[in-house]
This record gives sequence, structure tokens and C-alpha cells, in this order.
Amino acid sequence: MPLTTLLIPTPDGRADAFAAFPDGGGRHPGVLLYTDAFGSRPVLEELARELAGHGYYVLVPHLHYRHGPAPVVELPAHIDAETRPALFERLLPVVETHTTERALRDAEAYLGFLTARPEVGDGPVAAIGYCLGAVLALRTAAARPDLVAAVAGFHPSPLVTDAPDSPHLLAPALAAEVHIGLAGNDMTPGTIDALGRALKEAGVEHTCEVYPGSLHGFAMADTDAFDAPSLRRHWDRLLLLLDRTLNRGRERPAP
Repeated sequence: MPLTTLLIPTPDGRADAFAAFPDGGGRHPGVLLYTDAFGSRPVLEELARELAGHGYYVLVPHLHYRHGPAPVVELPAHIDAETRPALFERLLPVVETHTTERALRDAEAYLGFLTARPEVGDGPVAAIGYCLGAVLALRTAAARPDLVAAVAGFHPSPLVTDAPDSPHLLAPALAAEVHIGLAGNDMTPGTIDALGRALKEAGVEHTCEVYPGSLHGFAMADTDAFDAPSLRRHWDRLLLLLDRTLNRGRERPAP
């Protein structure tokens, strides 16, 4: 799948990004993919290419562009359990500057850029994300219910908190179908129930599923948390969701 680097104009500067899309021309449904807190790196390129191979234009912005181009923190080829805490300690001040207000400004810029691409067809788009990116995907969908028809979040950062802008409180603003793929250590039974209840009461079509035997980060092949069966389940859930929501009236790509 072709992969191209891009610069996305935002109110706060320009975000470096990359996109993957099917070879051979044509227009395709758009997917905005938010990375985890570690940001853009080869494993995200692999995920984007895989998704593009199923017939989607996948835009992956660098979340921390205000602090410089990716990567803002040098990452090892493999993030193991020993190095992970020190990396998070260095990244935490950067992540904390990514406020809800900034995230919403970015989301509008990313969606505008995505839908204006000549390779992207008319119609709704999807917002998906991993870890921190799952929160951003929900915020994006709630801000633009007219445009975002699908949300998928995998091994998410907290989705139910005591904060006044807790992600689960966005449920009434959603028009998208939602899938949340949880690692076994992501949320307590109580917070899973609270999330499901908020989505159900808002009439949001959704699934919240704990992937058996998984740890936070299960989709990332460059970490110790990677779990191949959970990644396969992730693809099963994600591709079915996108097919239902983005491919209505569109001929499906060949497998």
C-alpha cells in the first residue's frame, strides 16, 4: 500500500502526518487513526497499511506536533516492560499539554484535511484510536456527529473518570456506532458498566468487549504487551464495523 508523508495545517501550527491508501487510484472511505501516547512509529505504519489494504484511506497525525516532529521522545525498536515506565515518565508532560480544547481544535483540522483529500470519497468517515487515541476518537466523533459514523477504541486510556469532561459523558452527542476493545487490565467491572450504561441510555449502538488474556497495548507489536490473538480479534471487530458504517452502497474491495 502506498504511504505518503503530509503536513496538516492546524490553528496551532502544522502537524506532521502520514497516510496509507490503496494502490491503483480511486476514492475510498476515510479513516482518522489516532496513535497511542508513544506516537507515530513503524508499527503504526504497519497498522495503517493493513487497514488501507481493505479499501480505506487512513490518515495518521502526529499527536504531539506542538513539541516538534515525531518522535518527540526517542523510542527503542522494542518497548519492553523495563523501559516502558521511563518512557512514560518522559512523555507524561507532553501528554498533559494535550488538553481537551487542543484535541478538539486538532480534530476539526484533521477531519477537514482528511475529507478534502482527492483519494477520499464522499460520505461518512471513521475515527479510531489506541490507548490515548481511543479517547481522542470518541471526542472527535462527539464533536462531529454529522461526519463520523464509526468509532473504535482499543486498549483505551480511562474512558470513565470523575472529570467533568470524562469521555463517557459524551455519549449523548454521538451518532456513530462504537466498538471498545478492552485489555483485561484497562477498566474495572464498575467502570465498564458505567460506560456501557451511558452508551445504552444515549441510544448509541455499541459493543464493549474485554479481549481474553490481553494486556494494555495488545495491538502494538513493538511492545511486550503485544498479543497476536487479540490483534486478530481487533481486526475482526474493526473491519466489520467499518464495513457496516462506511461501505453502504459501495462495492467491497477484493480480499
